[in-house]
Amino acid sequence: MSSHSFELLGIGNPIMDLLAHVDDAFLRTHVAGDKGGMVLVDHTDIAALLARIDGQLAVTPGGSAANAVLGATRLGLRTTYLGKIGGDGTAQDYLNNFTAAGGDGSRFKRASLPNGRCLSLVTPDGQRTMRTHLGAAMTLSPDEITAADFAGAKHAHIEGYLLFNPALADKVATTARAAGCTISLELSSFEVVNVARDWILAQLAQGVDIVFANEDEARALFQHDAAFDHYASELAGFGGIACVKIGKDGAWVARSSELHRIAPVKVERVVDTTGAGDAWAGGFLYGHLRGYSLPASGALGSALGAECVQHLGPAIPDLHWPRLRALAQSLKQG
Repeated sequence: MSSHSFELLGIGNPIMDLLAHVDDAFLRTHVAGDKGGMVLVDHTDIAALLARIDGQLAVTPGGSAANAVLGATRLGLRTTYLGKIGGDGTAQDYLNNFTAAGGDGSRFKRASLPNGRCLSLVTPDGQRTMRTHLGAAMTLSPDEITAADFAGAKHAHIEGYLLFNPALADKVATTARAAGCTISLELSSFEVVNVARDWILAQLAQGVDIVFANEDEARALFQHDAAFDHYASELAGFGGIACVKIGKDGAWVARSSELHRIAPVKVERVVDTTGAGDAWAGGFLYGHLRGYSLPASGALGSALGAECVQHLGPAIPDLHWPRLRALAQSLKQG
């Protein structure tokens, strides 16, 4: 058992997800930007889109780092979270959900503003296009980040969406390292990489223990086309572990001279890809922080990612967790 109070600390934007099924024509007509991406918008933009949506809207807690941390929590890690929630009922619901899953809620910051929200538009192919209003999360400032936030934490997992605020991202990374935490970075979106490419490369040069990217994010980072295993090796060349996720085709995981192909877990029907990459990261982080091999950690990530895409939203329903926890234990023995 680790001597740390928390094996995993997530840092990111605690966002409530609003999920709606739409067709591609809706995206072409009402949504500017690329399908499958994430764009920051304001409250009125989300309200305008919601007014145009027919059909049922699902509401579930989200946020990239929070999704990953909750997955690892449900598998059994001791976890906590650093981010700013609002002062409304949505914020309280968010906090209640996090603690009910087993996470520690003592390191959330609070603001009087409404909680952040993300509208996730899910097309029939399961792809999600996100429009996010950060709300209270946007007001988290570098001055609010202190050594106490990282005290007792073994590993800090940073979501890429923080990189839209470089000063905040700098303070988080610097404070985490000073506290003795190992660090992982989820690149989160090709839009994030396009905006923060220089910051990411500088951090990789300084030392990041684990990097999570998908194929689009890796391509945006290196600015050339390559095979996915080559992207993984390039990322690992900075000295840490590289995880390059390639959706339904699995993933590549690399460290130093190691390179492993992680097989996908096949599913009959993809309902929604929202949070699938985060679920993959949560499974991998659980395995890695519990001492599993890279292939075993990757296999657990693949299992969580595959389960996630079979449900609307990033949360895996309660009834599936006993089986996933049993799988985690079997991989430890393997």
